[in-house]
Amino acid sequence: MNTKTLTTFVPLILLLVVMYFLLIRPQRKREKNINEMRSRVQVGDEIITIGGICGKVVKTKEESLVIQVGADKVKFEIMRWAVSKVVEKNERYAKQSEPEPEEEEEAPKRALPKRMKQAKAEDVAEEAADAAEDVADAAEDTAEAAADTAEDAVEEVAEAAEDAVKDAE
Repeated sequence: MNTKTLTTFVPLILLLVVMYFLLIRPQRKREKNINEMRSRVQVGDEIITIGGICGKVVKTKEESLVIQVGADKVKFEIMRWAVSKVVEKNERYAKQSEPEPEEEEEAPKRALPKRMKQAKAEDVAEEAADAAEDVADAAEDTAEAAADTAEDAVEEVAEAAEDAVKDAE
């Protein structure tokens, strides 16, 4: 090979190498992790399927799983490839009993005084009035635009009628 053909293929080869490291390799790694997660599913695990169904695994087979879903404890069989995620026990309990962020000194919650309730009501009323004013402005702008368009159309029809009269004479 001469150097001319080699220099024409170098950018193509570099592009393929970059594509491999940026796209193909991470995708294969992701697929490997997902397949490993699906193969490690066992009885008692809570899973989420690709379709969004949450259930508890009650029986495992080679290529499928039997899961229990809902309050009626309905059981049905799904394929292993349909498992999207295994819900960690820590995640499940964290979502159910997530403590509220603590403030420096947590004061007991009390009802707001009437003055504060009135102030909040006034703020809401003011925001509603502002929103209504914005809507009115937008409606006015739209009406003006429609009137301008109608005037232009009337002028065009009048000009066309005048032209038609002149042509008829």
